[in-house]
Amino acid sequence: MILKYLIQKEFLQMRRNAFLPRLIVIFPIMMMCVMPWVMNMEIKNIVVEVVDNDHSTLSRQLIRNIEASNYFIFNGLQPSYQAALKDVKTSKADVVMVLPQGLSRDLANGTQAQVLIAANAVNGTKGAMGNAYLSQIVTATVNPDAAAIQSRVSTLFLYNKGLNYKLFMIPALLALVMMLMCGFLPTLNIVGEKEAGTIEQINVTPVPKWAFILAKLIPYWLIALFVIVVCLLLSWLIYGITCQGPLWLVFLLAIPLALFWSSFGLVISNYSDTMQQAIFVMWFFVVMMMLLSGLFTPTRSMPDWAYATTYINPMHYFVDGIRTVFVRGGNLPSVGHQVMALTGISCLMSVWAVSSYKKNS
Repeated sequence: MILKYLIQKEFLQMRRNAFLPRLIVIFPIMMMCVMPWVMNMEIKNIVVEVVDNDHSTLSRQLIRNIEASNYFIFNGLQPSYQAALKDVKTSKADVVMVLPQGLSRDLANGTQAQVLIAANAVNGTKGAMGNAYLSQIVTATVNPDAAAIQSRVSTLFLYNKGLNYKLFMIPALLALVMMLMCGFLPTLNIVGEKEAGTIEQINVTPVPKWAFILAKLIPYWLIALFVIVVCLLLSWLIYGITCQGPLWLVFLLAIPLALFWSSFGLVISNYSDTMQQAIFVMWFFVVMMMLLSGLFTPTRSMPDWAYATTYINPMHYFVDGIRTVFVRGGNLPSVGHQVMALTGISCLMSVWAVSSYKKNS
């Protein structure tokens, strides 16, 4: 009975806060409507300049092929490599291609010809991909036999046949929304009551610590479930992307993650004296766990010492599990390891949240 009234108190506090209900509704909608379009690792609109020293039919054909590509923006011809390099230094161009004099003649005589591709690698991914795209165009233009051999290579993409990056990012956005909603809101809860002085009214009552903390956690579990439902609906309505596996597995993964973040937020709130302190501490852990979880980059690309942190990072287990279910259509045995790890970590964190609350302080 005590727990019931404590939960009612939490929902009354949320309803009296004019900003919080709007944030709970608007934030997941904005994340799902905007972020899948901008969080795209596909490299496009690479600005290319060409130095044509050959002035042959082959060089003109090569330039037309670059202009026709969806990945490049042809920025025109330059008289010299130094002039093109000046544009690279001022960020007016990303890649410079220099066609040597006698390129067409050398190829016709069977002599090896060299084409210079200079890529701006300040952004390493953009430089590497731009060089790879441009090299493929050059190879296909100057060596049709190699292009014919490449065309006979058959590639089968599994699970994401269209290489749709939104399908890869939407499960990650579920993790991101839950982390921010279920992490920061509980963090500001108890410390907010400390600053307002209302926590003293609870400290003088016979309310058990476990009941007080559980009443703080349950509303954020419901918020997490609401956020998941909104994100799944928007994924279907806007992008036509649906979960390939059982939907109940999505919620099975989401519940322990929500328990972890809400418990972790309460732990930080218990140890903090001001809202500013609590926000900075939570932001530190949020950024670390997010970047080390495989949310944006594969964890296997990390150094061994950094990869070892994924064993205690609940975000890694959730991202791995949700992509297995959402994209690959995995079943319970395929995500059993992630569910068990998430449950264990979240239970430990909830116990810490109860024990760290000093009721008589």
